[in-house]
Amino acid sequence: MTAAEISEFFNRRDACWNRHDFQALAEDHAEDGEVESPLGGEVKGRPEIQNIYRQWFASFPDVECRTEYLLIDGDRVVQVVQMLGTQKGDFCGLAPTGKRFEVRCVFLFFMAGDKIGREIRIYDFAGLLLRLGVLKAKPAF
Repeated sequence: MTAAEISEFFNRRDACWNRHDFQALAEDHAEDGEVESPLGGEVKGRPEIQNIYRQWFASFPDVECRTEYLLIDGDRVVQVVQMLGTQKGDFCGLAPTGKRFEVRCVFLFFMAGDKIGREIRIYDFAGLLLRLGVLKAKPAF
């Protein structure tokens, strides 16, 4: 894929994220694709990847994903996003808190032709739990 095609691919994915279309998002991954994330651990295969998206949207049904930066280097892509939402469903065994969160995420993609071969998700999981009120932190000063 060219840089322009990759850019369009990720523009389309942004729309899928904001429609909460977990099926379309999973279809962007290779059949034997891999995802590594703080939430889901390491999963392989499109059905497992689809399940991660489905669970995320069930936990945060109003989630928004806003791309801030998209860096393309050959078949490697770095996407920096701002993720916002409200926990209205079960999340990692935690009852809904009704609290809003906002967190910056970095996703590293390794393209395999016109699909995602591997994705590494990096975000502040502890910070997310703090915003949801699950964890408490003492002020540093």
